[in-house]
Amino acid sequence: MTFKPHGKHLIAGQWVDGENHFVSEPAHGPSHDFSVGTPAHVDNAVQAAEEAFWSYGYSSREDRAALLIAIADEIEARAEAITEIGSQETGLPEARLQGERGRTTGQLRLFASHILAGDYLDSRHDVALPDRAPLPRPDLKMIQRPIGPVAVFGASNFPLAFSTAGGDTAAALAAGCPVVVRGHSAHPGTGEIVAEAIHAAIATCGMHPGVFSLVQGGKRDVGQALVRHPLIKAVGFTGSLAGGRALFDLCAGRPEPIPFFGELGSVNPMFILPEAASARGVEIGAGWAGSLTMGAGQFCTNPGIAVILKDHAKALTEAAAETLGQVGEQTMLTDGIATAYRNGQSRIAASVGVQDVLTTMCDRRNATPYLYQTTAEHWLANEELGEEVFGPLGLIVVADDIDQMHTVARALQGQLTCTLHMDDSDMETAKSLMPILERKAGRILVNGFPTGVEVSDTMVHGGPYPASTNFGATSVGTMSIRRFLRPVCFQNMPSDLLQEPF
Repeated sequence: MTFKPHGKHLIAGQWVDGENHFVSEPAHGPSHDFSVGTPAHVDNAVQAAEEAFWSYGYSSREDRAALLIAIADEIEARAEAITEIGSQETGLPEARLQGERGRTTGQLRLFASHILAGDYLDSRHDVALPDRAPLPRPDLKMIQRPIGPVAVFGASNFPLAFSTAGGDTAAALAAGCPVVVRGHSAHPGTGEIVAEAIHAAIATCGMHPGVFSLVQGGKRDVGQALVRHPLIKAVGFTGSLAGGRALFDLCAGRPEPIPFFGELGSVNPMFILPEAASARGVEIGAGWAGSLTMGAGQFCTNPGIAVILKDHAKALTEAAAETLGQVGEQTMLTDGIATAYRNGQSRIAASVGVQDVLTTMCDRRNATPYLYQTTAEHWLANEELGEEVFGPLGLIVVADDIDQMHTVARALQGQLTCTLHMDDSDMETAKSLMPILERKAGRILVNGFPTGVEVSDTMVHGGPYPASTNFGATSVGTMSIRRFLRPVCFQNMPSDLLQEPF
């Protein structure tokens, strides 16, 4: 099944064109024309979302669960076409896109089960105490309610799982919030076909068409119009630090400030403790290389830094270099990402105290791995060495002793993940690092690599700034629904007036 995009926006159930168009830039295969979004498109979509909220925000959990399942079914019905155009646009291999599609439909179905169970409502009831002295207590009920229309920005590196019907959209729809998606221009055809699936599911379930809209392309004014729109009540974003911070500031500067849930950047450091390094340095180095180059290093959890003591660095360094040297060119998601990767590599290579371990050559949209080494002293003196390079580049930071390893840990910015590689005899050293790492990251791993993110009840995919803009939230897992809910207390409220039973 070959899918040919029509290039229009989906706004309140209608496919809408515009005056201007842009041409997609696929990694391979044909390019296509797409309508350029405008602030007027945004306003129409948000107005429709607000209208839809009056019914969808008060719909039953059963109806919303049915919609989520229907979206998953409609996506699977378009599986081959999604894989074909997704591969053309992004250069990602078919197996990766098939896995990501499974993750996308899986999290939609997971949210359906989650809201049916009802635990997310956090229902609380303090019964009336009319005879309490000196004052009686009224009957008090508390429950979580949806906040209203939500804006979602599609991610470049996950055309399915973090984009049109990705985790932000699934969580918002599960909560009862209509969604307006700003599609990413790196994969507009993939966004369009997924929007078609959502549109079909909305029609099948008899929902208000304003429950979901997709606005394609557009310049900065489109994103700004979406974030500034007075009817938007929260924003979900996955992308660059600079772009995310600009949108975060817009959210905070509105007459009515709104929460901005942005995932912005992380180097995901690994700390290789002495006994583990002695016993398994070669194994850890090879494993790190595999994680570092997975998906051309275009994962937000890519482990870009390894911290190790100088007496144990040799085996890990040689093993990582040997494994990385066997990795060929990989296609990056966009020309812009490839250019940013080369610029980041040049910045690291030119830094004082940084030594080449493995250098390669990459051009155009291709990426090859690089490996560098520096001392903890130089790393601590240069903040740029702690900034993310989005791609398959690794930096080994060599510490003199455990105290200096602690100093490196304390100097870290907020991270999505931190990893400890340890053996049983490293336990005391690991215990001494744990209080620091807990303050730095949303997820801490032991003897693993962070590039796999499980979609589950316990997952935290977030962390202190700049990993994310709200350290109390996660963008993956069922707890992410909390971003789009707020607690409401009902005093002496008749049960017949309440949306949910107590």
